[in-house]
This record gives sequence, structure tokens and C-alpha cells, in this order.
Amino acid sequence: MKRLILSALFATACIITATAQKFALVDMEYISRQIPAFAQANRQMEALSKEWQSLIDAKAEEAKKLYEEYQRTADKLTAAQRTAKEEAIVAKEKEAAGLRQQYFGPQGEMAKKQKELLGPLQDDIYNAVKAIAAERGYDAVIDRASAQSMIFASPRIDISNDVLARLGYSE
Repeated sequence: MKRLILSALFATACIITATAQKFALVDMEYISRQIPAFAQANRQMEALSKEWQSLIDAKAEEAKKLYEEYQRTADKLTAAQRTAKEEAIVAKEKEAAGLRQQYFGPQGEMAKKQKELLGPLQDDIYNAVKAIAAERGYDAVIDRASAQSMIFASPRIDISNDVLARLGYSE
């Protein structure tokens, strides 16, 4: 009876070991730093961001100047003039908020530009990771850069350099 139980436990342990999942890691930050096109795309996006932010700041400054002028002259204005000035201030503030939404909102120009510039690069990386995972039989590939709760992972399961090599950026 003992032999039967021990044999069953041994067989179960062997089956569990044989069907264990295989994991690998990639470090997307490391990979993106090694690909020059990422740096170029980030520079383009940063330049656009500064340009668009200056436009937004200019509108906000116009609203601020209108408000300061209104504060200085409010006591000399008629009720109709005050209302007109207040509406002009609110309109400028709405323009600035509209520009911020247009450029930096979830569906804004920055999101579109990021998708345009970085999307193809990210797709290439994804396809390389997918191909390596299929070849080596990995059940899951985890991004080390975004896995914030990961304390330690063995460097032997990191396939970042393999991904770079597949993309033609080997060290």
C-alpha cells in the first residue's frame, strides 16, 4: 500500500514538473534605449510637446493679462463692459483648455504622433518577442520594466538581448 501511494506521489510530481510553465523576461526600457529610432522618435515628440506647450502657455498668458487688466479697470467699467470683459477672459481660458485637450488629451495630437512614431517599433519588438517565445516554448514573457512587484529574476531568463539580435541590434 505504501509503495502504491509513493508511486502515485512520484508520478504526480513528475507530471507536474513536466507540465511546468516556462517564463521569460524582457526589459522594454533597455531594448528601447538600444534602438536609435526610439531615441529619434522621442526627440521628435519632445520637440512637438514643447512647441504645443508654448502655444497653450501663450493662450493662458493672454487670459492672465486680460484678467489683470480687468482687475485694474473693473471699478471704472459699466456692468455691460464688465460682463463683456469677463466673457472674454473665460473664452481665452477655454481656448487654452481646448488646445491642451487637442494636443495632450487621450485622443490628442500627441497620442496620435506617439502611435505613428512608436507603434511600428513596438510592433517589431512584439513580433520578435512572440517569435522567440514560440521557438523556445515560453508560456509567458513578462516585461521587467513594467513588473513593479518583481523583486528578483534570474538573468538567464532575460531574452532582451535575443530580441535585439533578432531585430538586428545585437551588442
